[in-house]
Amino acid sequence: MSDAVQAIIENTLQANDLEYEHHKGAHGGLPGIVVALPGERRLKTNTILSLGEHSVRVEAFVCRRPDENFEAVYKFLLKRNRRLYGVAYTLDNLGDIYLVGWMANRSVDADELDRILGQVLEAVDSDFNTLLELGFRSSIQKEWEWRVARGESLKNLAAFAHLIDDEPS
Repeated sequence: MSDAVQAIIENTLQANDLEYEHHKGAHGGLPGIVVALPGERRLKTNTILSLGEHSVRVEAFVCRRPDENFEAVYKFLLKRNRRLYGVAYTLDNLGDIYLVGWMANRSVDADELDRILGQVLEAVDSDFNTLLELGFRSSIQKEWEWRVARGESLKNLAAFAHLIDDEPS
């Protein structure tokens, strides 16, 4: 891990008032920094910057494996990849959705880090509800019905009100 690259990253995160912490790397993985990116639709996106000998790997968890409508979810992700800068949507072995990218150590500066983290935040925040609608529609509808039946708050489901059928079953 380059001390100079780590210093650039830490200085940039501090200058932008972003919360971060160091991680030692898990299961033989690279050490690095976990940055909490604040959003609106997804309130916080933890993004791991793994510091390697030649590059910084960027990885952010987006959402778990869809429950349904896989083809539409994956089609959306592939189309979206065409418009992303420096990162791309991918799946892990369980089918969970991530954004992943790399920066050469020599390209790491405040501006490039801002572009990459900005792209992660923009993608996750603007795509999150669409991914939930496509891949978890039935679960959202069931949760809505459960909350209504029990008089629970619908505040954090308000963005999905258009998915609820007003006609009685």
